[in-house]
Amino acid sequence: MGLNLLWEGSNLSRLLNGLAITAEIAFISVFSACIFGVVFGLIMTIRNKWVQAISHFYLEFVRIIPLLALLFIAYFGLAKWFDIHLNGITVCILVFIFWGTAEMGDLIRGALTSIEKHQLESAYALGLNRLQTFYYILLPQSIKRVTPSAINLFTRMVKTSSLAMLIGVLEVIKVGQQIIETSLFTDPSAALWIYGVIFMLYFVICYPLSLFSRYLEKRWID
Repeated sequence: MGLNLLWEGSNLSRLLNGLAITAEIAFISVFSACIFGVVFGLIMTIRNKWVQAISHFYLEFVRIIPLLALLFIAYFGLAKWFDIHLNGITVCILVFIFWGTAEMGDLIRGALTSIEKHQLESAYALGLNRLQTFYYILLPQSIKRVTPSAINLFTRMVKTSSLAMLIGVLEVIKVGQQIIETSLFTDPSAALWIYGVIFMLYFVICYPLSLFSRYLEKRWID
C-alpha cells in the first residue's frame, strides 16, 4: 500500500491540518520569543545586581527544568491549582514563548557584550549618546553576530513543537500516529511511510529558515 495510505479517507487533509497547527504553534512562539527575547537581552545587560540576579534565575530555571515538565505544569497544574483551564495550543504557545524568550535573550546579551569596548569609547568620544551608540554601533553588529544562533533556536522551536502531542494537541505527529494505529494491521509498513511524509513536512518548514540564514550571512559578508 505504501503512500496509498495518504489518499485513504481524509488522511492527507488530517496531516495537513496537523501541520497547520504545528506551524501555528511554532511561528507564533518564534515571533513572540524574538521580540521579548530582544527586550530580555537588553535587560540582562543592565548593571544592577537585582536585575541580573532575577534574569539569571529565569534563564537557569528555563535551562534546568525540562520543557516537557513545563508543559505539564502549565497544562495540568494551572487547572488543578488555580482553576485556569487553557486549551493545549494556548499552553504550548505560552510555554514555548517562555522558553524561547530566555534563550533568545541570552543570545542577544552575548552579542551585545561581545562588541569591543573601544568601539563604545570611540562612539562616546565622537559625541554619540547612549541611544545613538546602541542604534548605530551595537545594534547592527549584534544582529549580524546573533543571526546564525537565532535561526538555530527558531529551528529547534519548530521541531520541539512536536511535544504538543503529549498534552493532547492534534499536531502533525499525533495525527500521524493515529493514522498508523488504524492502518498497522492492514499495512505493517505504515509507520515508515507516514513518518517519512512527516519528515518531509518538517523539512519544508525548517529548510527555508536555514536558507534564509545562509543568505543573510553571505550578504553581510559580501
